[in-house]
Amino acid sequence: MKKTKRIIRAVALGTLMAMTLAACAGSSQPATNSGGAASSAQEGGAAPAAGGEGIFKIGAIGPLTGDGAAYGQAVVNGSKLAVDEINAAGGINGFQVEHRGEDDELNNEKSMNAYNTLKDWGMQMLVGPTTSGCTIAVSDLAHEDNLFLLTPSGTALDCVKYDNAFRVCFSDPAQGTEAAQYMSEKGIGTKYAVIYDSSDPYSSGIYESFNAEAQAQGLEIVSAEAFTSDSNKDFSVQLQKAKEGGADLVFLPIYYNQAALILQQAADMDYHPTFFGCDGMDGILTVENFDTSLTEGLILMTPFSADSEDEMTVSFVQKYQEQFGEVPNQFAADAYDGVYALKAAIEAKGLTPDMSASDICTALMEAFPEITITGLTSSSLSWDASGEPNKEPRIFAIEGGKYVVQ
Repeated sequence: MKKTKRIIRAVALGTLMAMTLAACAGSSQPATNSGGAASSAQEGGAAPAAGGEGIFKIGAIGPLTGDGAAYGQAVVNGSKLAVDEINAAGGINGFQVEHRGEDDELNNEKSMNAYNTLKDWGMQMLVGPTTSGCTIAVSDLAHEDNLFLLTPSGTALDCVKYDNAFRVCFSDPAQGTEAAQYMSEKGIGTKYAVIYDSSDPYSSGIYESFNAEAQAQGLEIVSAEAFTSDSNKDFSVQLQKAKEGGADLVFLPIYYNQAALILQQAADMDYHPTFFGCDGMDGILTVENFDTSLTEGLILMTPFSADSEDEMTVSFVQKYQEQFGEVPNQFAADAYDGVYALKAAIEAKGLTPDMSASDICTALMEAFPEITITGLTSSSLSWDASGEPNKEPRIFAIEGGKYVVQ
């Protein structure tokens, strides 16, 4: 389906580009900004579908309140910081960019409402939603509108089931497979337990691929216990089964808020296995009223560490802390990279803000498989036509409250 639609839209794009005066492809490298950047976000009302006059409009969606707020705030902040830098450096193809974030409260229906609010505002491209369930829900609307959707962190396979949807992060199956292979190759653990959320596409998707690869690698899984969004506070049963089975490694393909409860409850029952999480674990050091010393030795897969010492990361962390008063996580980095990827793709096709969101989308679908950027989450970040990114996986352990590359 993606390939057929791509051919049709390529023809339409050829006609469109023959009629536009815009040209001149730009650099695929993120522009540096040595000075402070002014905010470009506005809360304005409805605007024409083609955006403001001479202004590209990029929307962002994530849970800014409630469970998962550390993710959504990071996505909105990371994308905003990139927009601020781009504007300070002259914009995209000489045009400024306007940014607006909306709260979905980690709720599918509210995420669709947020999308419609941004659509009324004049959004031409979407960085988001943040979580898998919300991304899948919103992707149906974006597909109907032919609006380009780039989720920084929606990992479920169906997040990019349409040809207008791409992602910055790895998919769920990739994370589950990589985790099992890493455990096997490094000899971490002898018996394994899994605690996962069967009601969440992110968690269950990672578990399924992990389970398949664990069997292929000959790992002994002594227990695999599920919970749901209606029973995500008490994990004593799941932990007891893991402990009774002799599991010395517990795999947690879940979000950080539930993981913090599990680590605390495991300590309360004097159970001290190695805990291993995926990118949803990122943020656990920010949980309020949580003893972060319990994370010592926890292993997680994440494409970004604020403790890295390369020039790009140091600059990003410093600016992020100055503007938002906290240390950025990988969700912020994914969103930041996503905005710079949009910039590279827009420049590659010579797009202008007076184009409709649909025409911009058609052009971006053609451009993304052709670009490569140097980002925070990968030194070489590119995309397949399927919407999946090409980048190297990174694994860290928490030691002394910091991420240490493994």
